[in-house]
Amino acid sequence: MKPYIRVYLDDDENNAFFGDGPCRLLHAIEECGSLRGAAVSMGMAYTKALSILKKAEQVLNFSLTEKTIGGKGGGGSHLTTEAKEFLEKYEAYRDACLTANQQLYLEIFSK
Repeated sequence: MKPYIRVYLDDDENNAFFGDGPCRLLHAIEECGSLRGAAVSMGMAYTKALSILKKAEQVLNFSLTEKTIGGKGGGGSHLTTEAKEFLEKYEAYRDACLTANQQLYLEIFSK
């Protein structure tokens, strides 16, 4: 059995604002081209997806998405440059935590 860890980032009041859920949501926005499409693809209500996005934006103090106009669907969203950079850093941090956790797990439990 492989060890498993969830990595969350908390705000100043210790409320989680970013983790695997928001990470998957941002990837789904890029894939689907809109927040609404991303929410549907994840089986999530649009209002829940919007709430997740707005909370992260409030804590991070920058926009995660930009609206686009036109296209077949009448417009959508894509990630801002800051969001892409943050997502890349978060995923690198998460992967480092997973690696460190696995090494610690094996060190302790494989004896």
